[in-house]
Amino acid sequence: MRLLADHQRTMNSGSSNFLLVPIPEHPVPDCVPNKNVKIVVLGASNVGKTALIVRFLTKRFIGDYEANTGALYSRKISLDGEVVSLQVQDTPCVALQDDGEGLLCQEQINRSIYWADGYVMVFSITDPGSFRTVLPLYQHVRRIHPSGSIPIILMGNKSDLLRARQVPADQGEALAAQLGGVYFEASARESREGVQAAFLHLCQEVSRALGGTNGEKRKGGLHLARPKSPNMQELKRRFRQVLSSRVKSATTL
Repeated sequence: MRLLADHQRTMNSGSSNFLLVPIPEHPVPDCVPNKNVKIVVLGASNVGKTALIVRFLTKRFIGDYEANTGALYSRKISLDGEVVSLQVQDTPCVALQDDGEGLLCQEQINRSIYWADGYVMVFSITDPGSFRTVLPLYQHVRRIHPSGSIPIILMGNKSDLLRARQVPADQGEALAAQLGGVYFEASARESREGVQAAFLHLCQEVSRALGGTNGEKRKGGLHLARPKSPNMQELKRRFRQVLSSRVKSATTL
């Protein structure tokens, strides 16, 4: 396994944690969560990882994102009547090596894999290459966590582009079964429902796996440092930038 050195410093490292808005449809009680649910979203480039996370947490879709930010998003949610602290880690893209053996994978991704309790593996149904990346990526996760089961889902994004589909749904279902997870197809652009169902399913699986351990469990495999203070990307700033650019475009027209 050849690992790429993480040459780029994370940006905005000094920004503080914040709760994403808007408030959920069923307001979460204002109390201290007794469990931490930590999930990481992994996949190749241009599969829509950030778009899926933002759609799930804010109900919104933004077409343009800063690439490979590796941002960590936090909020409180309610799962089966229990208040939990949810953290969702976005990651830079992974890619197969030129020979198709192993991954080109930044150290930041390894730290995120070690840190997380659940895994969303994303590919685009319009990109067979992103689908072929999933199995080596899963095998890499298993090298870091060689023992025990790991909560995982496989998500085929861009289901609104059915005419451009190149990965049949049955292939996604077969691969998910091979990984020991559940397969979901969704469209971050078109609808929140499918995205929400997938993420909540994984959150519930992680919550059950954590049980009464107060969100902490013993990690196996490689001894990697946990991610440092998250390089939070302020969604409000992004929304303002997008809205500002749209207003300028409308004004010029």
